[in-house]
Amino acid sequence: MNRKDYSAGAVKHAFWFMEFRKVVSLRLEGKTWEEIKQLNENENIFGAPTKLRATQIFNTVSARVKSLDDSFYPIFDACDLASQKLFALVAAMTYDVLFGDLVYELVREKMIIGSNELADSDLRIFFKDKQQQDDKVAKWTEATIKKLMVTYKSMLFEAGVTNKAKDIREIYKPLPDPAMEGWMKEQGMMYQLKAIMGVR
Repeated sequence: MNRKDYSAGAVKHAFWFMEFRKVVSLRLEGKTWEEIKQLNENENIFGAPTKLRATQIFNTVSARVKSLDDSFYPIFDACDLASQKLFALVAAMTYDVLFGDLVYELVREKMIIGSNELADSDLRIFFKDKQQQDDKVAKWTEATIKKLMVTYKSMLFEAGVTNKAKDIREIYKPLPDPAMEGWMKEQGMMYQLKAIMGVR
């Protein structure tokens, strides 16, 4: 599978957990992607403030859901809220490879060494490294990187991986549901699994 390029698209995105859960539940009801798209256009199922935002939420959330194999639906449905949020996190990491790398290279490393703190300076170092490694990231402005930092911190907080402290956030080591862990192993998603569990 070809690795996707890094993208700064997440500056316009949120964690959108409730929306993720809604889409999975509609898929479990047997709705097609086209039917969900129509529902969103006609009934504003995500309660978005504008039509443009409704479309953006649908496009991003559906792409995240599609980044995981459909076989996750019943497991997601049977999981507790904390594991459902981890599923949404894993989908966001799979869809946005830069965010996936941030969780793997930064948050996971912190958990491995037993440091439970994530500082803004850690994020800045991560982005500086990426700018040296990737020509596309090297062209991003300081404003873009700041927005990405805000988005990624917010997503980690909403997924239950960190608290919401201002400069230095506490990291909580997640414990995925055993069924979720088993499913990820079956799917060969060891990169994402090690990232969220903080293991080598």
